[in-house]
Amino acid sequence: MILETARLRLRPVSGSDVDALVRLDGDPEVMRYVSGGAPTPQEVIEGWVLPRAEAERRAHRTGMWTALDRDAGHFRGWFALRTPRHSYHPEVELSYRLAREVWGRGLATEAAHALLDMAFRELGTERVFASTMAANIASRRVMEKIGMRLSAIHLCDEDILFGSGSGEVEYELLHNHWETTTMSWCHARTPIGRSQRLVTEPGRHAFGDLTA
Repeated sequence: MILETARLRLRPVSGSDVDALVRLDGDPEVMRYVSGGAPTPQEVIEGWVLPRAEAERRAHRTGMWTALDRDAGHFRGWFALRTPRHSYHPEVELSYRLAREVWGRGLATEAAHALLDMAFRELGTERVFASTMAANIASRRVMEKIGMRLSAIHLCDEDILFGSGSGEVEYELLHNHWETTTMSWCHARTPIGRSQRLVTEPGRHAFGDLTA
């Protein structure tokens, strides 16, 4: 399924995206709260990331979407919905990663709204959750902007002892809460053949850098 927002086109990730994904994960700032700045090896992307995304797509209609400019077609990052392997509840995990040059433009919020719409309307999930490092304030703001609420804080031993800020936080959005807030940002949703188009109002959700 292809999703479109006011500024982005989200299509399922493919082998043609390997070079762009390697470049994205090669930026230490992008990976700061993911791996401490370490890059993701190309063999991991080819041998694990892409196959996992394809398996998710086939089994659950979830997976990973490449984010491209609607007009110029430039690679901007990726967004994902993943089904937890050992969950007995209808829930999916939202994640995203954007190139540093587009941080601060509100693109993560814009695309995340489209994926929430898909998750609740098309997949029938009851809960969408997302997690990040506690110190990743920008990513936490994305979660808050799309209506998520803090649901859990996971602290490692180091953080408990020294207050290092390395703990993890989890945010969630439940279907019933989403229903009461969705019309405040979505003003049009029009099917386009086999694609799904969700248009949001550009600029309404702009804020700081996004890495998640």
